[in-house]
Amino acid sequence: MSKFDLSGKTALVTGSARGMGQGIAIALAEAGADIVAVSMNTSADTIDAISSLGRQAAEIRVDLSDQSKLQTTFDQALELTGHVDILVNNAGIIRRTPAKDHAVQDWLDVIDLNLNTVFLLSQIAGRHMIDRGSGKIINICSMLTYQGGINVPGYTASKHGVAGLTKALANEWAASGVQVNGIAPGYIETDNTAAIREDKERRASITERIPAGRWGKPEDIGGPAVFLASSASDYMNGHVLCVDGGWMAR
Repeated sequence: MSKFDLSGKTALVTGSARGMGQGIAIALAEAGADIVAVSMNTSADTIDAISSLGRQAAEIRVDLSDQSKLQTTFDQALELTGHVDILVNNAGIIRRTPAKDHAVQDWLDVIDLNLNTVFLLSQIAGRHMIDRGSGKIINICSMLTYQGGINVPGYTASKHGVAGLTKALANEWAASGVQVNGIAPGYIETDNTAAIREDKERRASITERIPAGRWGKPEDIGGPAVFLASSASDYMNGHVLCVDGGWMAR
């Protein structure tokens, strides 16, 4: 099990205040990693959970859609920890409107945070990791990386883009010891899916289609993240791992 041990590693996790980001950050800490929790909102609950595990935890509050702050954010993480071994690009937003009515600003906002920020932060972290000869980048994709969805054209486009970016970076950086992979979560009980879960009929129809018979919880993404962050996945490059209760197999 030593291949899954993250002791001595530092992970920068975006969108770590709650939901999947929080679940991933805690799971990485349980495996031994120290955490830099990056979010626009306070990550106090996440920090408390990590500290209770005996791991070091630092918080950086920043609006990641302001790309002028990405280099400063990464530099601050380095000042706090000395090195960043793992980057989890989890922060993202979703705007739900039929395509014919989808506001241009909604489209731009979603693409900007979900795709542009992911590339630019990966680029910054990638330079650091390539210089060190090792590193792990985990991009949070979606089932809509493979499907079209309904009423979320910007989100769908962004998640298709993240999968392509994951493969492109893997092609360039694998030989430098940097693994870039993705996780495509299924229907997870988070703020982003609150509107769907409040629709009883739609929630029921979705649940019926999931072979596991239930929606995922944020902690269900933690184990796969530990695997992709650890040396157990050193020969995985450019892969998007579905964690969906069997949805994509249905």
